[in-house]
Amino acid sequence: MKRLKYFLIFLLPITVGIAFESEGLLSFMPLFVFFGLVPLLELLIPKSWNTDEASETDLSNPNLFYDLLLYSLVPLQWIFLVYFLSDQNQVTDQLTWWGRVLAMGLMCGIIGINVGHELGHRNSKLERFLGELLLLSSLENHFLPYHNRGHHTNVGTPEDPASARRNEVLYIFWFRSQLGSYIQAWQIEVKRMQITKHAWFSLRNKMVVYTIAQSILLGLIFWFFGKSGLNAFLGASVFGIVLLETVNYIEHYGLTRQQKPNGSYELVKRHHSWNSNHLLGRVILFELTRHSEHHYKPDKPYQQLNRHESAPNMPTGYPGMMLLALIPPLFFRIMNKEADQALATTQ
Repeated sequence: MKRLKYFLIFLLPITVGIAFESEGLLSFMPLFVFFGLVPLLELLIPKSWNTDEASETDLSNPNLFYDLLLYSLVPLQWIFLVYFLSDQNQVTDQLTWWGRVLAMGLMCGIIGINVGHELGHRNSKLERFLGELLLLSSLENHFLPYHNRGHHTNVGTPEDPASARRNEVLYIFWFRSQLGSYIQAWQIEVKRMQITKHAWFSLRNKMVVYTIAQSILLGLIFWFFGKSGLNAFLGASVFGIVLLETVNYIEHYGLTRQQKPNGSYELVKRHHSWNSNHLLGRVILFELTRHSEHHYKPDKPYQQLNRHESAPNMPTGYPGMMLLALIPPLFFRIMNKEADQALATTQ
């Protein structure tokens, strides 16, 4: 029965479906739920619920349930995307348009990018392909080569664009991280082509394939759904990417790895990422909030990630922290103290 808590993810498509069938403020229901109700409940839920280990014996054993749950979200994401695009001609006012675009964008961020990230870490080619399909729904495919071979290597160092610096404003970070990760993804793939002795402009280069796939997708959307469909898709994709970068921002803010005399950096440890053990955010994001363990052991599937005493903890869950990051002075006031305390405990 403890596995069933991950079914909470289906609250997202349910609320998004309501948004697609509603007008006015009701079309913003997914945002009200995930950035209003969820942060509030995370403040009220007893702390004992949050300390439940994802890696309890009955959960950590390999079970097809956890994988099938992820696989089911791939067709669900694309079905909702097609329905979203096909319904654009029925939208008559700007408020409803924005509500539905942001609702679809929430699915792009939580399912398209986050679940794509989880599948992109798998060893199976089929699972990685499913992850690529999800990331394609947000035009964020470059995330995979950059994240797996760039971010996990350089996290907590100046070389990593997705590691937020102390006192760096979120709105600047969005652009630095997204542009920097895109450039690094190309650099990583070009270097891989050089090592394998292939031309950089080759279908073996994932960035070339991703660029072609994204161009075809944009062309198909324009062909079948017109300019209105294309604009709506781009709006949803951008919001999904903004959610990703906001999560990136809070996950490593102010935490740095020490540089050795020879210029290299210390190994990645649990205290180089922020953790959040708040139950709702954990299960909705498939334990992404136990980020310290993910960086310490990137090959661990989501249900096996656990909390660790050496990992610094955020004051609240991801949704609440994302809202806090939107107010830089308040975020700095709270998190700079937390970062200082985390640093002091590791020295």
